Amino acid sequence: MEMNATYTSLVAIGDSFTEGMSDRLPDGSYRGWADVLATRLAARTPGFRYANLAVRGKLIGQIVDEQVDVAAGMRADVVTLVGGLNDTLRPKCDMGMVRGRLEEAVERLAPSCGKLVLMRSPGRNGPVMERFRPRMEELFSLVDDLAARHGAEVVNLYGAQVLEDPRMWDVDRLHLTAEGHRRVAEAVWQTLGLPPENDWQSLLPAAVPPRWATRRGDDLRFAREHLLPWIGRRLTGRSSGDGRTGAQFDAELGRAFWITPDEAGALGPVAAWRRVNAGE
Repeated sequence: MEMNATYTSLVAIGDSFTEGMSDRLPDGSYRGWADVLATRLAARTPGFRYANLAVRGKLIGQIVDEQVDVAAGMRADVVTLVGGLNDTLRPKCDMGMVRGRLEEAVERLAPSCGKLVLMRSPGRNGPVMERFRPRMEELFSLVDDLAARHGAEVVNLYGAQVLEDPRMWDVDRLHLTAEGHRRVAEAVWQTLGLPPENDWQSLLPAAVPPRWATRRGDDLRFAREHLLPWIGRRLTGRSSGDGRTGAQFDAELGRAFWITPDEAGALGPVAAWRRVNAGE
């Protein structure tokens, strides 16, 4: 691993985890770990470019069909790929298919970028995690194998005690809070060989266990606002990502685009991003 490396471009692909849910901004948009990482990379590299093509709800086959070739064609210094976990959470999951499609993705992406980054995703402690743990671990074993074969990096978040803490997860119990996304960005940052800014695995202060009534109220809210709608989408074959494209994908033109810091050539914190026009 090259220490203190320089990266001029980043493309992030995947599902809601990479899109940034539930790290919501005041305007209603999302800013997840990939956006945080891009902002930090841009602060140290003039002319840095970034594209987030991830879309919530996507299965590994959809990620491969809709995002992989687009990302490969952008020839980025770094490409991050996180996918397959949505498949493992389905009642019926063909792990052979997941294996084949993820392998296909890595084989296309690895030769097209300077560094491919894969991930062993975190999970919130609870009955859902325990039910699907064997599938998740099978997926992560494949991630390790593909990384070894294709020279990719792996960010190992699975089993990190701090990311199992319920306080790191939004009320939907599927997506990280802003603090969770910040820690993932730091983990990827360090995996890229950049100097640590903090210990992303440091534990939260001990919490006072919530009262029984509070827990039951939270369970009811979760069921009403998140679990039942999720079940409804599964029964009707719908997805939260239907009709959506990645943040830096122009559906009308049918192609992705880069964004870059608005103050071109300036080092330091990124105040705003602008779209890179063709030819720039």
